[in-house]
Amino acid sequence: MEIKDTFKTIASPSTEILFKEKNSKFFGYAFPVINEEEIKLHLEKLRKQHFGAVHFCYAFQLGTESIQFRANDDGEPSNSAGMPIYGQIQSFGLTNVLVVVVRFFGGVKLGVGGLISAYRTAAQMALEESEIIEKTIDIHFLVSFDYKNMNKVMRVIKERNISIISQKIEEGCIIEIATRKKNADTIFDIFSSLFEVEIKKI
Repeated sequence: MEIKDTFKTIASPSTEILFKEKNSKFFGYAFPVINEEEIKLHLEKLRKQHFGAVHFCYAFQLGTESIQFRANDDGEPSNSAGMPIYGQIQSFGLTNVLVVVVRFFGGVKLGVGGLISAYRTAAQMALEESEIIEKTIDIHFLVSFDYKNMNKVMRVIKERNISIISQKIEEGCIIEIATRKKNADTIFDIFSSLFEVEIKKI
């Protein structure tokens, strides 16, 4: 069975989009994120930027192996905002992404159906504005060896096209490498079989 080792996310924050429905304004944004800290920062920034907006509804999904997600209605009726936004993240097949829709109330109630439709549309527009990219799921290893074994380690790295993340080259050398998940077992085996070279997953 082939290992799936790619995921889709967005390349950079989307441009702001505006969707209007019965005088209410819905501003949509999409951000690439890798942790909850980044999510908090984006939300704080939008709250300052849109001082006076009533609702900051959002959804995010993080992770590739174990998925973490949240949908937040921020005071709108239950499941009328966060889940429609999250539904768009899913229909675009994305992860490591945050979509926020900021609503300015225009005086006319939209009803739950109207809200679901408006939040879904604003989220979809924000994602359509984003450049979607495919990334590989990488596994990181630490390879440790004596300096005298440097050549054989570097030869494998070069032949196998492995990324070097960091290296500490002294008498005892430590190199952090990253490889696509589907190649990880092979790479581990190659280094394990090298004399006087240690490899461990991090």
